[in-house]
Amino acid sequence: MTSFSRPGPGSTGYSATKPPAPDEWQSTRAQTALATQILRDEDEYLAPEKHDIGRLTGTDTRELFVSCAPAEAMQQQFEHLNPEFIAIHDVATASSRKLLAGVAAASSRTVQKLIIRRQGYGTALASLEFVELPTPDGSVLRLYSTEADADTAARSALARTLLAFSRLGVVMVGELPAHAIGAALQPLHDAMIRKPWPNRQLLLLPLASSSTLASHGSDLARGTGVNVRTTPQVTRPADAWGFISGTWNQLRTSGSPAPRHATAAAHPSSARAPERAAAPASAPLHTAQPGVHAAAVAANLAATPMRPMPTLGAAAPAPTSVLERYVHRLEGLAGMVSCCVFDTASGREISHAGASPSAADLGIHGAGLLAAMGTTSRALGFGHALPEAAITLGSHHLLLRAVPKNPGLALHAVLDKTHANLALARLQVARLDALFDEAD
Repeated sequence: MTSFSRPGPGSTGYSATKPPAPDEWQSTRAQTALATQILRDEDEYLAPEKHDIGRLTGTDTRELFVSCAPAEAMQQQFEHLNPEFIAIHDVATASSRKLLAGVAAASSRTVQKLIIRRQGYGTALASLEFVELPTPDGSVLRLYSTEADADTAARSALARTLLAFSRLGVVMVGELPAHAIGAALQPLHDAMIRKPWPNRQLLLLPLASSSTLASHGSDLARGTGVNVRTTPQVTRPADAWGFISGTWNQLRTSGSPAPRHATAAAHPSSARAPERAAAPASAPLHTAQPGVHAAAVAANLAATPMRPMPTLGAAAPAPTSVLERYVHRLEGLAGMVSCCVFDTASGREISHAGASPSAADLGIHGAGLLAAMGTTSRALGFGHALPEAAITLGSHHLLLRAVPKNPGLALHAVLDKTHANLALARLQVARLDALFDEAD
């Protein structure tokens, strides 16, 4: 016997003993559909062939809706999908995003964003940047920067999760006193011991001269079962990518087993067990080092076919002239994307560091901006001195200023608005004028 309940506000009039008819379900769905819904139906959302993290919502944007903390949600995705990716982490620097931009520009790809949102509310909890590169089997290899846009706790947790579940973790170490390196790497060592850490390969890239980083790498590896390698100092994105791609191709061609994410997470002790075939901790890296012949580098990169970073196959000499040292010091400033010293009369580039925009574009457009400002200054009767300008665009800042003790030369620098404080950047750039005093 079918029973009926008394209809209440918003009720269909049925009790639990008699389910609504299919057409009534469709009516309810139509009334509760959100205006921002992008999927056509439930079948599309649950399609078994969907094996990527996040749903594509824009040309270069993906969204992942979660009901837990961002790091926990990413760990669940990694354990379920078991992807192979490279995570690039910063210690005392802000270079991982610059490297992603350089790799993207060199391989004609774009830097993409994964936005992690709170399910039900749509509140953005964190966002990650990554680049996808093609592989021989038709899939893609992701490079993640661990520099997430999130609160401090979520950012740290996401960085640990990305490094722990990557196939190759890359740690870019900035300029630090020798006595401070150990303290800076200690949180990473603690995470490798205490957390699920299926990753067995870590690469330390010093961005400044540090003779003690290799020994700190040995300390970092101790008791973790992780193979930690330390490269020579890198001074530009091409050098860094040479070491990273060389190490990746070694892993792919040596038959080193990929991490078993789900197994390691279920049995944390197995994640800490040393591998029998692991190379010695902090083993020297001999792949794609500066000075290697272009043909050898091209052969080594065959496992990951992509357009090489600029000057990847050539030697990458350390900056020698004062102008080269100047732009490479500028490149290390927080938020710096690209910078160029150029001739103000012709727009010809003299020295450049960074990714896109190119040196030629910065030189030509920098000269055009200075010429326009100079014309305005003279028309208003303010003189003929070379102008200095700080320009804020939609997502970037531009800095234009004369280069000290180099008449006819000027600097054109581009900074990421989300990572650079314009007032602080101008102060830091001004402090680098001391380099030209040292050259006298």
